Amino acid sequence: MTTLLKPSRNGLARHLLAPLALLAVVGATLALRPTPTALERIQARGELVVATRPSLTTVYRDSDGLTGMEYELAQGFADRLGVKLELLKLDSNDALRQAVRRGKADLAAAALLAGEDGRQGLRYSTPYQNVDTLVMYRLGDPRPTSLADLAGKTLVVRAGSRHAEMLADARVANPGLTFKVDQKASAEQVLTLIEQGDADYALINSNAYVMHRALFPDLASGFTLNRDQGLAWAFDANDDQSLYLAAQRYLTQVKADGTTRRLADRFYGHLDQFDLYAARSFIRHLDDRLPNYTADFRRAAESAGFDWRLLAAMAYQESLWDAQAISPTGVEGLMMLTNRTAREMGISDRTDPAQSIRAGAGYLRQLHDRIPERIQEPDRTWMALAAYNMGMGHLEDARVLTQRQGDDPDRWQDVKTRLTLLDDPGYVNQLRYGAAPGGQAAVYVRHIRHYYDLLVRADNSERHGQTLLATSE
Repeated sequence: MTTLLKPSRNGLARHLLAPLALLAVVGATLALRPTPTALERIQARGELVVATRPSLTTVYRDSDGLTGMEYELAQGFADRLGVKLELLKLDSNDALRQAVRRGKADLAAAALLAGEDGRQGLRYSTPYQNVDTLVMYRLGDPRPTSLADLAGKTLVVRAGSRHAEMLADARVANPGLTFKVDQKASAEQVLTLIEQGDADYALINSNAYVMHRALFPDLASGFTLNRDQGLAWAFDANDDQSLYLAAQRYLTQVKADGTTRRLADRFYGHLDQFDLYAARSFIRHLDDRLPNYTADFRRAAESAGFDWRLLAAMAYQESLWDAQAISPTGVEGLMMLTNRTAREMGISDRTDPAQSIRAGAGYLRQLHDRIPERIQEPDRTWMALAAYNMGMGHLEDARVLTQRQGDDPDRWQDVKTRLTLLDDPGYVNQLRYGAAPGGQAAVYVRHIRHYYDLLVRADNSERHGQTLLATSE
């Protein structure tokens, strides 16, 4: 019979002493180990989470995917940190701030007006862009010129914006000033309230106005409430400053090297020219005519490998989306095809919308494929459009002139400046394919790029986007 002996109390203590001592050493080591900084945590997980509010001034989708001023800057910062960018899309400024304060996002980038450090629990970066705050009104109504003109009227601002704080401060000197705070309204929704007569005035930043102006041609700026306010990123004021300081260095550098200026030119620089009549016509046709053909544009675009909005922009330039359009030279239909092109593309009725769109898309694809492969986008597409207007031979003449004069024949910006030489008597004898209205082709491409930009903005808008989506099904 085997007898099991129980260990004595002293023996048990000796057996437990070593593990306890080891735990104490581990605990002391962990206690001395520094807590990872915010920047180290981001780099460890390989991801930068940025809270944003999708809009035309922050992040939206074009033919190449996501883009926008905030998106491009945030992507550049993530690349600088060597991590992936993850967007947390929210629907209000208050939600953005809460996400940052509660650690669900590392920073907020949503065209936010900068504030003082620690205000609302946030710390703001150095501004990357300056904007003005504008008072918007309907054309035809009396134009407001001061805060006194707003007394007794319906004035709308977005909740959680600096605009509400500006008006609260201004009310001290203007006791008759009242305003309504809309909890989740976007810039577009605020403008819609004025357009539809549900509000008299609203505050909006100048960058948002520039982006939306062509979509709301009957609205205008009455006066500027505040000038040169900085747009900035927001960080948790209670976190360490490691991520904040890294962002400061990044934003300071991209301002110094011209990156932010180039981005501002890319997204806003081409929008300065505005024709009220043309804008009103475009919006009217966008609502009345385009829905009849959206499905045809989408099908043709899928087959030919283009963005449907590019084809729609071409058709607007050609015919104002009028399927029965005809020119004095005999071209007709939505895409204004010649008889020769129609035969080459195998269609029998140029006034049939589906046939016209399909043939136009197919012809553009042929031209696009003939452009040298080394020419990158978007230059390749702009050159194909120029060839659509005046012929591939004349485009080649312009490229040859560009090379002879020491510029890049594969860059649209350089080729475009030579198009006007194609009907210049001093250069005609140098052209293999003879004289051509090259200046007209340059204007043609510029207009299509403008209409394409408008369609991208409309497609990303809450009102027109739903209309276009619904008619495509």
